Amino acid sequence: MKANDFALVFKKSIEDYHLTDDVSQPINNIYEKNSFQFFLYQKNWIDTVQWHYEDIIRNPTIEPIEALKIKRTIDKLNQQRTDLVEQIDDFFYNSFDKVEKKEGALLNTESPAWAIDRLSILCLKIYHMQVEVNRKEASEEHKVNCNKKLDILNQQFVDLTGAIDNLLLEYSSGTKFMKVYRQVKMYNDPSLNPVLYQVKSSK
Repeated sequence: MKANDFALVFKKSIEDYHLTDDVSQPINNIYEKNSFQFFLYQKNWIDTVQWHYEDIIRNPTIEPIEALKIKRTIDKLNQQRTDLVEQIDDFFYNSFDKVEKKEGALLNTESPAWAIDRLSILCLKIYHMQVEVNRKEASEEHKVNCNKKLDILNQQFVDLTGAIDNLLLEYSSGTKFMKVYRQVKMYNDPSLNPVLYQVKSSK
């Protein structure tokens, strides 16, 4: 698979979500469970739901209690997103682990899955910017400005998919090699977040 194939899975997820455009709707992942495409779809679905929660929480009239509930949901989604990125990286690591490293082989600054994470978000930006370009009640000035931004996003898509394909090629040829570093999100861990373990000890 190439980066454009990853993007097709992301676009499918985005389109499926917007059939009802409801953050509480259940996911309907059409891919074989635990397949690579399954994880990509799950990943983008989480990104898409979180995107819309981020919109909702910025409503200036939102009740504080409701805003706090949404913030907690966003935190949970962020952890799920990180977990899925690591699962996708595991797939790549297992795929390239047997490739013989060439002399002078280098590490990349980010893993393939984190680059694909950026592609997932980029697909969401493109989708929603296109919505703004097509929004009937918007002013012409708004549409023109959004169309300029859409052009930039589309160019970024070309650049990013090309860069991901090149990175995977470098892994497969042995000119680069992977290491997988687990994300250590200390604020989610009740044994590492001082606020959480102090609250626990005070009970």
